[in-house]
Amino acid sequence: MNWRLIDTGINTGSYNMQFDLNLAKDVKPESAILRLYRWSPYCISLGANQDIKEINSEKAAADGIDIVKRPTGGRAILHSEELTYSVVMYLESGSSPRNIYEQINFALIEGLKLYNPELNQLELEVHQPNLPSFYKENIGAACFGVPAKSEIKFAGKKLVGSAQRKLGSVLLQHGSIMCGDFHVNLAEYLNLNKNESDSVKKELNNKTTELESILNIETDYDQLAISIAEGFENFFRVQLFREELISHNDL
Repeated sequence: MNWRLIDTGINTGSYNMQFDLNLAKDVKPESAILRLYRWSPYCISLGANQDIKEINSEKAAADGIDIVKRPTGGRAILHSEELTYSVVMYLESGSSPRNIYEQINFALIEGLKLYNPELNQLELEVHQPNLPSFYKENIGAACFGVPAKSEIKFAGKKLVGSAQRKLGSVLLQHGSIMCGDFHVNLAEYLNLNKNESDSVKKELNNKTTELESILNIETDYDQLAISIAEGFENFFRVQLFREELISHNDL
């Protein structure tokens, strides 16, 4: 498997989602791509099957926050203080998307440990939640309201949320490595009353964590990206070919 690394820096939500889809269209057999990126302005992404009516679009617009649909499933995320990754991979015959999901998360753990040894307590969730029941709750609109099986936790709290979709013979997986705690403000943009919103925000604070909360230092995003790339190289025993940024005109 030939691996490429693309760091597209900071872009809008629509740019980021379209870029991932374009990579999925263009990836060749026996190839895989790791992409790292961030978001500006901050953006709420909705799962492919999530109703935008769950979000207060007027408030988001007034606060300068974009809204975009992800090509993958899952629930809403407020992309803010985070490093986002995507993996696009041509599936070999007999490959299991579930196994790849787990392997990618192990590679992320390897990279996070390289970033800071204090993260050596990271672990994968071993249980799959009852998602239909979860979605009926107020917090069910928020992706980080519950860890899915094989997602990354620290001290029982979700640190990295990921979603996956199979597009023909290609697998697209992307996810958010939470660095700061602004993401919990998603609760303020859900179509809930004040008491319900406050309750969801409290639950997100209780169920999630971030690198800066764990390490008590500001995130060095450049070093984090380098560490994540090295983690993938070490786990998959490959060398990533660093590719220069593709221009906006190529999208």
